[in-house]
Amino acid sequence: MTLAARDLRWDAGGRIIVDGVTLAAAPGRMLGLVGPNGSGKSSLLRLLCGLRQVKSGVVILDGTDISGLSRRAVARRIAVVEQHAGTLARVTVEDVVRLGRTPRRGALSPWTEADEAAVASALARVGLGTRRDQPWETLSGGERQRAQIARALAQEPSELVLDEPTNHLDVRHQLDMLALVRGLGVTSIVALHDLNLAALFCDEVAVLAGGRLLRSGPPETVLTAGMIAEVFGVRAEVRLSALSGRPHIEYRLD
Repeated sequence: MTLAARDLRWDAGGRIIVDGVTLAAAPGRMLGLVGPNGSGKSSLLRLLCGLRQVKSGVVILDGTDISGLSRRAVARRIAVVEQHAGTLARVTVEDVVRLGRTPRRGALSPWTEADEAAVASALARVGLGTRRDQPWETLSGGERQRAQIARALAQEPSELVLDEPTNHLDVRHQLDMLALVRGLGVTSIVALHDLNLAALFCDEVAVLAGGRLLRSGPPETVLTAGMIAEVFGVRAEVRLSALSGRPHIEYRLD
C-alpha cells in the first residue's frame, strides 16, 4: 500500500462532500475515480494529496498519517495535476515545468544538471521537447495540460494524482496521455468522466456518488450496465472489447 484513505470525511458550508470513503491505491497501479458531477471526486483527490485538511478519518502514505508530514515531504512523493491549472505570468513552457523541481531543491540551491535532465525528460515524455521556449499564453488548452503533466513528472513522484487530465485533449492525446501515465510505473489516482477510458486504462475503478464510495474493483466487475443505470441514470450495454479484452460501453438512446 502506498496511498490510502480510511473513513475519510470532509464537508463545506454544512454540506457533506466526502462521506466516509475508504480506498487504497495499489503500488505501481492506476486507480480510476468515476462518478457524476458533484460526486466528490475532485475533493477526494485534494484530500489525498494534502491540499485540504480532513474533518475526520485519515490519509495514509506508506503507513504514515499524512497530517504529520510537512508539505514539502508530501510534495516529494505526490505530484498533482489539477483541472484548471494556469498562470497570468509571462512564462515559457520550460519555466512552468521547472516549477516541478521545487520540492527537490533548497531555497538557495543552484540549478543542477540533474534538475535540467529531469525537466528535459519530462518535456520529451509529453511531446513538448521542441516547445520548451514557447510562451505559455500561446498554448492551446491541451498543450497547457500536457505542460502541467510534464511539471508533475519533473517532480519525480512515486505517486501521481490527476483530476480530469484528459480535459481539452483530442482523442489521440487522451489515449497518449493515459498510456503515458499508465506506463510510468508510479502509483496513480486519476479522476475521469469517460467510463470507456477508465475501462481501458485503469487497473481498478472506484465509483463515487453523493460523496460516498459505492463500489470498487477491476473494471470488468465495476463498470456494469446495472451500475451505470443506477449511478448515471443511463441505459447501456457493456461488452468485452475484442481489441483490448477490456469492457466497452455502448450507451442506449431509447
